[in-house]
Amino acid sequence: MGEQTRIMVVDDHALVRESICERLRREPDLVVVGTAASAEEAVEVALAASPDIVVMDIDMPGMVCFDGARRIVAARPNVRILLLSAYVHDVYVEQAIQAKLAGYVTKRDTPEVLLQAIREIAAGGWFFSDDVQARIVVDDKGVRPAGGTTSRGARLTLRELEILQYLARGMSKKEIAAAAGIAVKTVDRHSTNLMKKLDIHDRVELARYAIREGLVRA
Repeated sequence: MGEQTRIMVVDDHALVRESICERLRREPDLVVVGTAASAEEAVEVALAASPDIVVMDIDMPGMVCFDGARRIVAARPNVRILLLSAYVHDVYVEQAIQAKLAGYVTKRDTPEVLLQAIREIAAGGWFFSDDVQARIVVDDKGVRPAGGTTSRGARLTLRELEILQYLARGMSKKEIAAAAGIAVKTVDRHSTNLMKKLDIHDRVELARYAIREGLVRA
């Protein structure tokens, strides 16, 4: 048997997390080296376990998954991130592309699709499930959105989208700064920019927008 691909699984639902791990453990070329229930925990576990691939749920409480992914890759540049979500939202796809993550599969996909994604990513490739493929272009130039997205979220930077998600969860600017690893003044600047771009001027409406777009749980 050749060298095993080291996998870490991140999901805030224990049943989902353990079901994925149980399936992966049946594969002789894969080994589960860690699990986490949040993006914050994922950063800590990834630094200790040094996985090759992190399978990470998008919609978790606390730190935004894209923040966690950024921190993991900054500390372990060879780690590749495979997103897992119950939904396919254009804004999520746009965030994944901006963050240069390796793939995106849905919880509607079969276990075989997840295994295929892991193996293709381990081999240096990209993998996006069929639902995501309709929204992107993958070629020798990399991955980019399919032409002409019309979502308002497309006007936002990755960091602005993350700040929007934090604000919609009811977090204070001080809490957001701590979670995102930035200054409170920077949170203020991003908040101002995203309100201008979305033409939304209070936090209640921001939260409603984020819920409609599927960026946070209702």
